[in-house]
Amino acid sequence: MATKRMNILVYSGNGSTVESVKHCLYSLRRLLSPTYAVITVSGDAIIKEPWTASCALLVFPGGADLGYCRTLHGEGNRRIGQYVERGGRYLGFCAGGYYGSKRCEFELGNKKMEVVGNRELAFFPGTCRGCAFSGFVYHSEAGTRATHLKVSKPALSKGSIPDVFRSYYNGGGVFVDAPKFKDKGVEVLASFTDKLDVDAGQGSAAVVYCKVEDGAVVLTSTHPEFSAINLDPDIDIPGFGEVVKALKEDEQQRTDFLKACLVKLGLDVSQEQTAIPSLSRLHLSSAIVSDTKKLVEALADIVTMQEGEEYIRDDNDIFHLENPSSWSLGSLADALPTQKTNSKDEQCDKAEDQDKIIDHDKVVKRLLVHDKNQPESKDTPSFNHQAFFANLEHYEGQSRKCDGRFGKNLLYGEVVTSTNTMLEKNTQLLRRLPTGFTATATVQVAGRGRGTNVWVSPAGSLMFSTVVRHPTSLMAQAPVVFLQYLAALAIVEGIHTYDHGYQRVPVRLKWPNDI
Repeated sequence: MATKRMNILVYSGNGSTVESVKHCLYSLRRLLSPTYAVITVSGDAIIKEPWTASCALLVFPGGADLGYCRTLHGEGNRRIGQYVERGGRYLGFCAGGYYGSKRCEFELGNKKMEVVGNRELAFFPGTCRGCAFSGFVYHSEAGTRATHLKVSKPALSKGSIPDVFRSYYNGGGVFVDAPKFKDKGVEVLASFTDKLDVDAGQGSAAVVYCKVEDGAVVLTSTHPEFSAINLDPDIDIPGFGEVVKALKEDEQQRTDFLKACLVKLGLDVSQEQTAIPSLSRLHLSSAIVSDTKKLVEALADIVTMQEGEEYIRDDNDIFHLENPSSWSLGSLADALPTQKTNSKDEQCDKAEDQDKIIDHDKVVKRLLVHDKNQPESKDTPSFNHQAFFANLEHYEGQSRKCDGRFGKNLLYGEVVTSTNTMLEKNTQLLRRLPTGFTATATVQVAGRGRGTNVWVSPAGSLMFSTVVRHPTSLMAQAPVVFLQYLAALAIVEGIHTYDHGYQRVPVRLKWPNDI
């Protein structure tokens, strides 16, 4: 059975900029979730890991294409080219557009900035020449503009397609003589309407589509993935506020154009933008309520105080410990009427703040400690703790082989980053957790898989991570790797033997450990 391609890989390595990568992740996740998992990939992974079979789209963001060349020259580019030729898809923004062309000419004649040379991928069979507009400054917004693009609607036949829109520009090139390459599978998707500062040859192509054997490529000189909501209009650069204002006015057209480009590449695009859900509170509880207090006491040496509040500051996450009474009061305060807001503008501003790029690792995780009662259904409507612990007890009473520790201590969140990350990447916490401690969730927004894979984890999936302490003395005769196989087999068997008729449920093990 062929592997379904469900990963969108955004290059994040030598040559890329942090901001460009963030903008890619933000826009692509909103348009392609939950069908695809949009994640970053390193140059080393492109060269060494088996990413091609599960990759639906490889994206190269803005930055400096020389960095891409240095990292991927030879084997990396060979694998990218082969991936596209065999039916893969490539999307290059700005530097990624230069990189995907046969020849790059950047700031020709400018001794301090000139970059000229042939490129190995050569998806666009001509030259990408820039800067299309003068004034570019590395690592700055000084040369940005909201440039006008005229869309070639016949080339983008599906979706709501704008005639003209303004797009963020900062250093991109023009695809020289693009119309002349029509017989080689090149289509112009959008063209500059503003006067260019370089020779564009025939036409003034800003965005091109290239058919490459069984694959497809879209290269852009502007940044249609940049949303105005993630740009700071107050940056101390003359005219930048006006640029952001113009981009904000054309936000819907920008989104529609980017959607059309993704559809052109053959991707399944969400009709409505999918906002990444906000992280929820975490709930710590136990089958025996008093055990929760003992669990927290075992963490006492890593708990710090700040303004009377308790925190655990670990390698990856910061956890803010709360008790149910303070949480209830806080929730009540949030619900009570306060001073009237001035207008809908304030409400819109608040909505925009929630809609911007979020680094989930930097969000403080609020951990509610249930040391007096188990969580009530009204607090965790998607997970019934009483039913879970009752069924766990019932099973243990029926089973002669049950260990009795697994699932007794539970960490649950309706929306989390990744149950795996919260345990494995927070080493201080992990060292103090007992065998059988389990983290589970209803939705994961950054689930982790093997290699470059991630879990697309919408509500309804079974997702959990469990602490197992395996003695090193047993490693030789009982390698720890077999635990994942045993766990996966146990889940399949558990479902098939749950009740009458469940043996017909079409669930199976996909080696080594996917259900």
